Amino acid sequence: MTVKKEMIAMLLAGGQGSRLGVLTSNMAKPAVSFGGKYRIIDFPLSNCINSGVDTVGVLTQYMPLRLNTHVGIGIPWDLDKNVGGVSVLSPYEQMRHTEWYTGTANAIYQNLAYMESFNPDYVLILSGDHIYKMDYEAMLDFHKENSADVTIAVMPVPMDEASRFGIMITDENKKIVDFEEKPAHPRSNLASMGIYIFNWKTLKNALVSNKDQPHLDFGKHIIPYCRDNGSPLYAYEFNGYWKDVGTLTSYWEANMELIDIVPEFNLYEEYWKIYTKSTSNVPQYFGTESTAERTIIGEGTEVYGKVYNSVIGCDVTIGKGAEVRDSILMNGTRVGEGCRLTKVIAAENVTIGDGAVLGEGYDIPNDTRPDIYREGIVTLGEETVIPAGVSIGKNVMISGVTTAEDYPGSRLESGKTLVKEGDAE
Repeated sequence: MTVKKEMIAMLLAGGQGSRLGVLTSNMAKPAVSFGGKYRIIDFPLSNCINSGVDTVGVLTQYMPLRLNTHVGIGIPWDLDKNVGGVSVLSPYEQMRHTEWYTGTANAIYQNLAYMESFNPDYVLILSGDHIYKMDYEAMLDFHKENSADVTIAVMPVPMDEASRFGIMITDENKKIVDFEEKPAHPRSNLASMGIYIFNWKTLKNALVSNKDQPHLDFGKHIIPYCRDNGSPLYAYEFNGYWKDVGTLTSYWEANMELIDIVPEFNLYEEYWKIYTKSTSNVPQYFGTESTAERTIIGEGTEVYGKVYNSVIGCDVTIGKGAEVRDSILMNGTRVGEGCRLTKVIAAENVTIGDGAVLGEGYDIPNDTRPDIYREGIVTLGEETVIPAGVSIGKNVMISGVTTAEDYPGSRLESGKTLVKEGDAE
């Protein structure tokens, strides 16, 4: 029996996220923590359920374990349905050949049977690695009103930045007349957000017709094919908060924006909740000498020291006399007594020994990946151990269980990379 769904969502969550450096060495980018207790994928999933979209296929590939465990059967997002709900779709071995997802559209093509089973009128294509709130139902209404075959969500960007994006050129009715990928001389400032609504028949035809293209991609193959075959394409303009947290710097900035006095992106709106799988059921605890200013602090965290302008996850401990500033500490991190942390991103379950000082010194470029580890940020990979009493400079990346011997003179200078054997860079 075929079940009928008006619109289903396909959420692309297989990205490696290499520009996030060591944060994605053990997990896909959509599984990275954000805003204390959340993970990046919580935002598009919450958008789906808030928009009335109750059937979501989550396409995973790179390091999927953490993501699969987090999504589970979709209970936190009310997506544990008998019909529809959330399904995790990984590449699988087929009778004729085995194939990884080789491009965004190839991943969708390999799941034609999943989509077919819901006989949808429309398919919503989403990316799993952006922070935003968006009503997909309003976008669908726009799609229907214009009798579109394809609707592409666009966002106005400053004209001098437009050459970094895929740009849509539209007429006065928002019908797309042309588009350019990262144009040197942009003719419009409407940037594609990588969010699409397709009529199901249009999408299926485009995928099947282009299935043999290497690295089948929406921007390079599917959208041009639809245009060249006369499909009406429309641009749906979005003017809310939208952040691509694809680099370590933008990830740090987006977290810091959450703690502005009047945050541009509000996590606490009653009418548009962000849902997540809770990892801790105990409340926060603040010691008698603790201080916390302009800080998000997750459940189960114990603060005995001082925290300023920071985003702290769940089950974190900040020791007595410690001072944490402008930092992101993910779930399970332990900060020893008397530590000083400035502009640190610590992945999950990091241990920092008593009296360690991180983020102090000159702003010297990182010696291995100056394009990733920059802006003075100290980045610590998952389960990294920092010994007591050491001093660490800026633009440093450390991964693995390090010991006092790794720090000559108890110091690691700015711009250094320290990876212990067996850890990914």
